[in-house]
Amino acid sequence: MTPNPTPGTDGSNPEVMASVDGDDSRPSLIIADVSRDEAWVSVRADHAPVLTEWC
Repeated sequence: MTPNPTPGTDGSNPEVMASVDGDDSRPSLIIADVSRDEAWVSVRADHAPVLTEWC
């Protein structure tokens, strides 16, 4: 996956979503740009940062 520092400048409308996949014995947080193929990243849910820690 190649990073795009200025998404949407080509006329596209990026749509980013996040979800917790609980099917495994170790749930994962998945973040994906559903407007692009293969544009996603995942991390074990217990290793994901908590949003309040970003402030």
